[in-house]
Amino acid sequence: MKGELLVGIFGSLDSGNKLYSRVVSAGETFLIPRGLMHFQFNVGKTEASMVVSFNSQNPGIVFVPLTLFGSNPPIPTPVLTKALRVEAGVVELLKSKFAAGF
Repeated sequence: MKGELLVGIFGSLDSGNKLYSRVVSAGETFLIPRGLMHFQFNVGKTEASMVVSFNSQNPGIVFVPLTLFGSNPPIPTPVLTKALRVEAGVVELLKSKFAAGF
């Protein structure tokens, strides 16, 4: 790996859709359990790259809207605006609709 990435995973709906995240740098690893939604976001000043390996082609079932917009704590808005290619206001509106959760 090179660069710095903010890596996050979301717990299941049973666990309150908790967001676990941290900045990962060269020489570090981050495990993403099968079936959990996740993201990587370059927070460094240079290009970032990493090696990824999957242990299954079957990810299970994930409720995407609740996971993206109802996580606790919330996904940083810049991550969602970049991933979804929408303005911050759209992301904030969607977060407000799913904030009450499930």
